[in-house]
Amino acid sequence: MAENTNSKPATGAFSSAVNGGMTVEECEKMINRSFRSPMVKFLKDQLEKSGCAIASNFIKAVHCNEEMSGGYSMGRGISVCSNHLQLQDEVTQVVIHELIHAYDQCRAANLDWTNCAHHACSEIRAGHLSGDCHYKRELLRGHMKLRAHEQDCVRRRVMKSVTANPFCSEAAAKDAMEAVWDVCYNDTKPFDRAP
Repeated sequence: MAENTNSKPATGAFSSAVNGGMTVEECEKMINRSFRSPMVKFLKDQLEKSGCAIASNFIKAVHCNEEMSGGYSMGRGISVCSNHLQLQDEVTQVVIHELIHAYDQCRAANLDWTNCAHHACSEIRAGHLSGDCHYKRELLRGHMKLRAHEQDCVRRRVMKSVTANPFCSEAAAKDAMEAVWDVCYNDTKPFDRAP
């Protein structure tokens, strides 16, 4: 999920695990382990090559009041919601998804997160390129479909994220997603092709 002014993580000393989640401290360790992932390494390298090196505090574990797994916010970096995650794979997946948003922000100086089409485009790219909608992940979520599961998953997740944007109604989010779908789904930068 990208820049979402409605869903702000609660920062501070609060770190107790909730609903099967983990503590902020446990999540910080998993964030550090995620830097060993080839995909995370690649995205960090691509951000640096694009002139947007990330500082050591760019990715933070936080306790989130909203039901979300993480978010990217321009100027603040990436928040990973410790209390809504349990596994290393989940943390790494959030980091990858949000790094794609950071890459989009870096390469497009005029990216406006209040613009539903801009937000939808970055969500389409992050959903498609991060592996969020891999067949196995969808199966674990209880979404069983043999054909077009990946695109259906990306559409579902784009709508969830963009409708959470206070500047985008459900109708505006759907219209924006449909308007930019082909261009954004087929834009695989910084990868040569969709991983």
